[in-house]
Parts: sequence; C-alpha cells; structure tokens
Amino acid sequence: MPEAARADVALALEQAHLEWGFVLAATVRVAGDIDSAEEAVQDAYASALATWPARGIPANPAAWLTVTARRRALDVHRREATARRALPKLVDPEPEPIDEQVEAMEGIPDERLRLIFTCCHPALAPEAQVALTLRLVCGLSTPEIARAFLVQEATMAARITRAKRKIQVANIPYRVPEGDELPARLEQVLAVVQLVFTTGHSAPSGADLTRVDLAERGVELARMLRALLPSDPDVAGLLALVLLTDAPASSPVVTRCARS
Repeated sequence: MPEAARADVALALEQAHLEWGFVLAATVRVAGDIDSAEEAVQDAYASALATWPARGIPANPAAWLTVTARRRALDVHRREATARRALPKLVDPEPEPIDEQVEAMEGIPDERLRLIFTCCHPALAPEAQVALTLRLVCGLSTPEIARAFLVQEATMAARITRAKRKIQVANIPYRVPEGDELPARLEQVLAVVQLVFTTGHSAPSGADLTRVDLAERGVELARMLRALLPSDPDVAGLLALVLLTDAPASSPVVTRCARS
C-alpha cells in the first residue's frame, strides 16, 4: 500500500480514537459488561487497521467501529450461550456486510451519558471514578493514566480492575439517574470532570507546571457534557470555567474578564 494511503489510515484512526467513549458506550449495552465491551472495541479498532487500507476509510468511521464492536460482542454472547447449552454449533446466516449496517445506523444513540454516570457512581472511590472516566470515556491507556497521576502502572491497573469489579458485584446500573437523584449525581460527575481539569493545571512535581494532556481531557469532557445536556446551567458553568481557565492570558475573553 502506498505510504500516502498508510498515512491517511493512521490519521483516520487517530481521529477515530477521539470517538472511543462513543463506541464503547454504544457497545456496553450489547456486551452486558464493561470488560467484554472494551475487548470488542479494541478488536474493532484492530479490524479497522487491517481492513481500511485495502477497502478504504469509511465515510463514518465512528459508525463503522460501533457496528463492528457490537457485532463482536454479540458473537461472543452467542459462543458463550452455545457452550453453556452444550449443543452443536448452529450455522447462522451470513451477517449483512458492515458497510450496509453502518448505512442503516445513521442515528446511533449516544450512550456516553450512561457511561460517565456509571464511572462516577458514588459507590466508587473518587480516585477510581477519575481513573475509570479517563479509561472508558476518554480512551486513555492504563500506562497513560498512571503517568498522569504519578503512580506505578500496576497500581493504576489494580485500581481500575477493582472499580470494574465493584460495578459488577454491586450491580451498579448502567443508566442516567432520574428525578430527584439526578442533581446530586450530576454534581458528582461535574466534580470528577473538574478534578481531571484542575489536576492538569496543578502538576505536583516536575519542571512543567501543567499537564496539557489532562487539561485537554477536562475540556473535552466538559464539552461532551454540554453537548449531551445543553440546557443544564451547571454544565454550562463548568464549561465556561474550564475554557476561561484554559485560555491564554492575552486572549480577548481573559482580557475582558480582567477589566470587569
């Protein structure tokens, strides 16, 4: 394959990684648990790396990845169900080509609100909430999160594993809270997002005073919440706060605020 084509695929996959939270959230409902969903999504990205160079980059990479991940998760469910029943494997009809399924899924629901409320459930310790949000919603790897919080990779891996197990054992629901429960739960979510952002602006050691990657993740999460909850004033306030804090001192926004 020409180098230019390889570069295009690499760039498309890098941009598609920004949709990790979207793809994972849409897959959890099919997979039934977070670990199975993560494996299916990882397989989908690996499949994209193998097939896009030959078949071309799809018009909607996020939809392609979502369909592929959900199919992988369903395949795992079928294999496990067949094994449990100890029946001969049935020959399923050939599934529709992925491209055709993508065209049929123009309105893929955005499940990221369910995912972030699950990550920030009050049954989890605050540090576990932050780690899960970065891992599942933002798609950071365990080594990246460990480096960001200056802990050993094994320590962070154990923290994330315990949090996932807690979700499963405690039967934490994969849903957006309703009614009177929502304000308090949303407050917890906003606190986690703000913590991610402020940690990026308060590096405890090293020559750099900021950790740009964490600050950017905080802004990204605040923008995501604003897109998913456009009428909530607290979400709007958090986004305004992080944008103002993250803006260069010479920007017009900061200048106007300083004069007022």
